[in-house]
Amino acid sequence: MSDGLIAARIKVRREALGFTQDGVTKLLGFSDRQTLSAIENGDRRVSASELVRFAEVLAAPLTYFTDPFLLAGVGRFSWRQAGVPPQKLADYEEHAGRLIALYRALGAELGRRPPLLRQALGLSKASSYEEAMVAGERFAEEFGLGPVPSRRLAEVMQDRLGILVLMVDALRGVSGAACHLPELDAVLINRQEVAGRRHYDLAHELFHILTWDAMPPDHLEDTVAAPKGRVEQLADNFAAAVLMPSSVIAPFGPWADLADDALVSRLNDTAEALGVSASALRWRLVAAGMLTKGRAKTVDENALRNNGRKPVAVEAPPLFSRPFAELVTQAVDEGLISARKVAGLLDMPLDDVVDAFAAQGVAFDPGL
Repeated sequence: MSDGLIAARIKVRREALGFTQDGVTKLLGFSDRQTLSAIENGDRRVSASELVRFAEVLAAPLTYFTDPFLLAGVGRFSWRQAGVPPQKLADYEEHAGRLIALYRALGAELGRRPPLLRQALGLSKASSYEEAMVAGERFAEEFGLGPVPSRRLAEVMQDRLGILVLMVDALRGVSGAACHLPELDAVLINRQEVAGRRHYDLAHELFHILTWDAMPPDHLEDTVAAPKGRVEQLADNFAAAVLMPSSVIAPFGPWADLADDALVSRLNDTAEALGVSASALRWRLVAAGMLTKGRAKTVDENALRNNGRKPVAVEAPPLFSRPFAELVTQAVDEGLISARKVAGLLDMPLDDVVDAFAAQGVAFDPGL
């Protein structure tokens, strides 16, 4: 555990309790506030006896300050959710944080370096929706997402941008999340959502990762609330353009001259082929100038539900991701962590971890 993380957790815990530096200085028995300030800034190390005293004063177990598999003090989440009780979400955030912290800690042990430079979009809250769409189009082109961008997006995020992407069994009501750390970015997607929703959430959270410093997202985004905030609307426009660039959707046209039934059929078939929702495609066509808003409004929303297909059980992608499974497996193979410890952090039976990693094409040997 680095001194920097201990320092960050001391500061976060103090602020969470509403304690001032002066107040904690007195409780700890330091001669002046500058001592505590130096500790919180990482300029002075904390002795073992002082750390025990911090745990007492800040009413936290020692593991809160020393556990490398926590994100307390450094990780910031933004959740796409609807109606999830605050305490349940807080508990799940701790679990999700452990997945990311596991990857971060083992990566450091294995000498994996984060990207030297982070990619960022040149957008701000003052940017127009058109500028966000242009950025999405350019992203799809410059990163070579191809004729079906949804198929390659996660791969590009992981391999080209160094973003950890994890498919998870999230709480009901949670569709996805972005997490920003000083040395790592991560996106979590609820794998139980339909494919179109998963892909859209992935592109939406990518926007937040690429604009975090310029316009940090809210901790909670209500996916059913209206109207949306400006940052979320910018993210929506970027995501739609990433998944449905003009160069990709234009060849499926012309759209404007189709009869009503033919338009519905074309929307559903095209959306299914692109891994998006037909409703999202309809409004993307309007934004791209390929369909008028008036004509789009004449399309029955019910006819686009489930892309015109009969509802079927969601075919969920495998848990986690291949890079995650490969790194954890390498760490176990090299004796940096035990298989049982991994299973405990993932909150899964050991056999289920073996199966989950196998689904990613990674042979995980618990060594039992």
